[in-house]
Amino acid sequence: MALQQIVEQTVTGLGYDLVEIERSAGGLLRITIDLPWQAPAEDAEPVPEAFVTVEDCEKVTRQLQFALEVDGVDYNRLEVSSPGIDRPLRHEMDFVRFVGAEIDITLKEAIGAAGGGVVNANRKKFRGTLERAEAGGWQIVWSDEPPRKPGQKVSKKREPAPLQAMGFTLDELREARLAPVVNFKGRGAKPASQASQLANKVKVPVRCHRLKD
Repeated sequence: MALQQIVEQTVTGLGYDLVEIERSAGGLLRITIDLPWQAPAEDAEPVPEAFVTVEDCEKVTRQLQFALEVDGVDYNRLEVSSPGIDRPLRHEMDFVRFVGAEIDITLKEAIGAAGGGVVNANRKKFRGTLERAEAGGWQIVWSDEPPRKPGQKVSKKREPAPLQAMGFTLDELREARLAPVVNFKGRGAKPASQASQLANKVKVPVRCHRLKD
């Protein structure tokens, strides 16, 4: 049985979502899990976000060790953890969950003629706010305004860089992640959605390490 299938069956069988599988140097097998998420009902009161605990990681680690041993998967060390602030976005529900959050995306192909001469035709990487597109699907909205240095004064007469938007489908993405931006003062005065508030929290992943017996 393939590693992806073994891990996914084990993790989902215990009631968790599989976020990512990584193999690293030295035989490290890293598994990232999360608690299942469902979109809140319309007009319903926001439900406090639940997070993966050390106990959750321990439970998954024990079961994975058994499953991997049964199928003879080669590894030296197993690490099970919760997602960090650069959480990958892989499924449609991930994008629904994090609407309004700042994300990084990498396209499979350069933007090409779709940039209309405004965006470099060879550009593949973008950072901006994830939004629902008017015609359905998804879009990322960004500004190429250079980041302001601490203490830097900006003239009030200076025109800000215009906002730009680009629609995309999940099939066009090579990778999408929450942007690892930490701002202890918040990201603006505009009230954030529940998804945005979650994405803006500084989340330190909880991890469980276990050497292969």
